[in-house]
Amino acid sequence: VQLQASGGGLVQTGGSLRLSCAASGRTFDFSSWNVGWLRQAPGKERDFVAAMHWRTGTTYYTDSVKGRFTISRDNAKNTVYLQMNSLKPEDTAVYYCGAGGIGGTTYDYWGQGTLVTVSS
Repeated sequence: VQLQASGGGLVQTGGSLRLSCAASGRTFDFSSWNVGWLRQAPGKERDFVAAMHWRTGTTYYTDSVKGRFTISRDNAKNTVYLQMNSLKPEDTAVYYCGAGGIGGTTYDYWGQGTLVTVSS
């Protein structure tokens, strides 16, 4: 299984970006995978951002992004999204998608990361 993250870039404070994470390979059971996003800012550890439970669709967010970020998925396309609005400079980081496994910060599969830079 491979995860391909995309959609990062440079945006001004207050702007929006939508990240995508497309799964390929052995993905016949994608709909039964927990999915999520983490991020790693320069010089810091990788931190949880958002996650979605595969069965209930319940979403979870770190406090700093609640009300601004939305995680979603399209099982027909084997893709997870992270819509990011009202971006702040402190959102600058490499964003990683994860899929499979127990969720949260623990996944079986990881994307390669996509860089989001928010200018002030």
